[in-house]
Amino acid sequence: MPIVVQKYGGSSVADVEKIGKVADRVAATKAAGKDVVVVVSAMGDTTDDLLALARKVTTNPARRELDMLLSAGERISMTLLSMALNERGVPALSFTGSQSGIVTNDAHTNARIVEVRPFRVQDELARGKVVIVAGYQGVSYKKEVTTLGRGGSDTTAVALAAALDAEACEIYSDVDGVYTADPRVVPDARRLAELSYEEMQELAEAGARVLNAQAVEFAKERGIAIYARAAGAGPGETVVRKLPPRAPGRVVGVTSETGLVLVTAQGPSALRALVEVLHDHGAAGKEILLRPGDGTSLASVLLSLENLHDFALLKLALQARPGDGVRVREGLGAVSAIGAGINASLGNLHRALLAVEELGAPVLGASTSSFRITLLMGTDAVPDAVRRLHRRLVTEAEEARSPAE
Repeated sequence: MPIVVQKYGGSSVADVEKIGKVADRVAATKAAGKDVVVVVSAMGDTTDDLLALARKVTTNPARRELDMLLSAGERISMTLLSMALNERGVPALSFTGSQSGIVTNDAHTNARIVEVRPFRVQDELARGKVVIVAGYQGVSYKKEVTTLGRGGSDTTAVALAAALDAEACEIYSDVDGVYTADPRVVPDARRLAELSYEEMQELAEAGARVLNAQAVEFAKERGIAIYARAAGAGPGETVVRKLPPRAPGRVVGVTSETGLVLVTAQGPSALRALVEVLHDHGAAGKEILLRPGDGTSLASVLLSLENLHDFALLKLALQARPGDGVRVREGLGAVSAIGAGINASLGNLHRALLAVEELGAPVLGASTSSFRITLLMGTDAVPDAVRRLHRRLVTEAEEARSPAE
């Protein structure tokens, strides 16, 4: 039978009633003649609650112990869903990430999947069972429990879909697809019917939370279509798959992220010194810039606090380095416009800069790629900047095109 992988986010399994609704959907898919693998996140705010609990014990929890603690959340939801399915007469079995063959590197709290060995999953599917897998977690080659960072359950689902040669990977959350902006920030944002892998990956890396960037990377490598849908009723969805490039310069969406920190250092070895400290603390830079000068240089690294659990300790380590003139600037955010060939000319960047300037919000930094324009600013300015950029780069551009189309 064809295999379908379904992933349900934390809001979809937040309580027993919602778990029951998920069980009904899974049972219906099984009754339609599909083999079903379900990947679940932790219930509701369980992961945040566990992290807060750890911080009551210590301000600097060891990353290994955090993985042992945080991985417990998905075990709760996977077993409850298995019980709900069996209660409905649908044979089901739950597996942890390690039991399902998710093998990762050893980067605790932000691991990457390096291999999937789904032998036990395949065996149980052959016996006619629904297999439920704990998302967000795996086991390293050192046999240590690891977690995959924000959105890691998406990555689990797509990696399993690839390993099982599934016909589809369905990602269910509390929104019915990917929008041109967060509808909670931009009320007139519209749902996108389809996106290319490249567009979706850029949106995810720039802050869009519907899908995980590494999950899209897996899907692109194996040519797996991802269907982003709402767990509740509603026909809407966004399909992410291989698509021909859009017209150069066409912006598909505007997204944002907060919780950013800019670290700068000056000196002949400034970049090496920064990278050394960040590497020792397991911190990955989002943007890295080196600006050479006369006999010295200015290095800057942009960090996200999303998966950085020991920022206070890292900050102390950075400021303790003598002679490097280290400065740590917190309270930053970024707004990004995404589209294939967005910088084919400087028109989109010019309009973006004008839009932010009209708000009176200073641009603290900017970066571009063939798919992205990103402006760095203070956190307070981010929501207004998203609305203004969406109006200028998406809504007005579509209005200008509509007569010809």
